[in-house]
Amino acid sequence: MANHKSAEKRMRQTERRNEINNRNRSRLRTQIKSLRAAIQSGNREQAAVLLPETVSLIDKSIQKGVLHQNTAARHKSRLTAKVNAMS
Repeated sequence: MANHKSAEKRMRQTERRNEINNRNRSRLRTQIKSLRAAIQSGNREQAAVLLPETVSLIDKSIQKGVLHQNTAARHKSRLTAKVNAMS
C-alpha cells in the first residue's frame, strides 16, 4: 500500500493506464483472431477486408505502446503472407 501522496497518485495513474492498455490489447487480439479465423475458413473476401483493418490496428498499437515495432512487423508480415497465399 502506498504511504506517500506521490505514491498514491502513481497508483491511480497506473490503474488507469492498465485499463487503457488492456482495452487496446484485447481489441488488437480480437481483430487478429477474426482475421486468422477468416484465413482458416478459406473466406478470401472477408480476409481481404479484414487485413487492412488489422494492419491499421497493429500500427496504432505500436503508437500506443501496446506492441513493440518488431513484433508488429512480424504479425503484419505473417498475416499478409497468409492472405496473399489464399489468392
